[in-house]
Amino acid sequence: MNINVKNIKQDFPALKTKINNLPLVYLDSAATTLKAKPVIDRLGEFYLLECANVHRGAHYLSDKATQQFEEARLKIKTFINAKSENEIIFTSGTTDSINLVAHSFCEKYLSPGDEIIITQMEHHSNIIPWQVAAQKSGASIKVIEVTESGELSLESYKKLLSSKTKLVAINYISNALGTVNPVKKIIDLAHEEGAKVLVDAAQAVSVLDIDVQKLDCDFLAFSGHKMFGPHGIGVLYGKEDLLNSMPPYKTGGSMISTVTLQNAEYLNSPQRFEAGTPHIAGAVGLAAAVDYINSIGINEIYEHEKSISDWVTNELKRINGLRVIGDNASKINIISFDIKGIHSGDLGHLLDQQGFAIRSGHHCCQPLMDRFSLAGTARVSVSIYNTKSDLENFMVAIEKCKELLL
Repeated sequence: MNINVKNIKQDFPALKTKINNLPLVYLDSAATTLKAKPVIDRLGEFYLLECANVHRGAHYLSDKATQQFEEARLKIKTFINAKSENEIIFTSGTTDSINLVAHSFCEKYLSPGDEIIITQMEHHSNIIPWQVAAQKSGASIKVIEVTESGELSLESYKKLLSSKTKLVAINYISNALGTVNPVKKIIDLAHEEGAKVLVDAAQAVSVLDIDVQKLDCDFLAFSGHKMFGPHGIGVLYGKEDLLNSMPPYKTGGSMISTVTLQNAEYLNSPQRFEAGTPHIAGAVGLAAAVDYINSIGINEIYEHEKSISDWVTNELKRINGLRVIGDNASKINIISFDIKGIHSGDLGHLLDQQGFAIRSGHHCCQPLMDRFSLAGTARVSVSIYNTKSDLENFMVAIEKCKELLL
């Protein structure tokens, strides 16, 4: 089934924006997706009619807010096929989710001499927390190499794995290259050595059908703002027994069973990791974003984004002097490229004047840029509201930029 992009575009009011009297073509969805009107409307409805704190009030509005908040948790559980709603923790986003694991899991399970494995293509938010955890624990970090085609070297990975490996942290889809990593294989190999695996699914959650039970990952993190939902809300999935064995990340109200002035006893997951007043509206808005994705169909979204991203990749490769970074068959919806003699920032500025919103720079992936001997790239990321026509116009704009800058 093909999705009706014309109708979908109507769901995103931001696309009515004009840049120099030209229509906005938004090609920066890897940074954040635009927000669908049903999500915006649901947020407004919550704040107008249902706003109260959760889990603690003895009145109608509090009961209503609590119901909506916990129904959002159940919706996320179903969306990623977790075993239990107790495995769904609301956070402020992917970065917060990863930091939670880096603090709580590593405090409990990491010792001097242990090893954490990451990859050369990780976002900084899936590098720095592990650096800090390693420094605190006396563990060390090992790195899976990236091939010239922008794929992970499984041979490199197999050589790194050992009984010393306690955690493997990988992205599902590279935010800089669009490479879809073989996470199931990576997870299975890690488990053979007794290691746990965290999957950064920030780029995958809006385009891939994620089943955490089939993947058998130990942790999975993602953000609402990259799946047409609100900013400031995210999810950490973790296996329930593992979560309950970990100390809390933050402390305060709502995460305790009893408190004295000398001691406290903590609740189990998810409350153990949700201290204080949560982003209630964010969770409700995230549930609306899940409904929106489901109304279109995740497989239909994948096919659409794969089709147009493959098309624009092939067209870009025809341009003299242009190099697609990480050119491989598994890529989806993100294309990074470099044009010899043109700074990516200059290119982004000229494209913006023509109505095209792209990203330029290192994309919070400086080690990956170092791998390809680049300071940065121009990055195009497509979504459900982009059409082949948008990308055809983008190709014309690229040629205009080349004429002006070379």
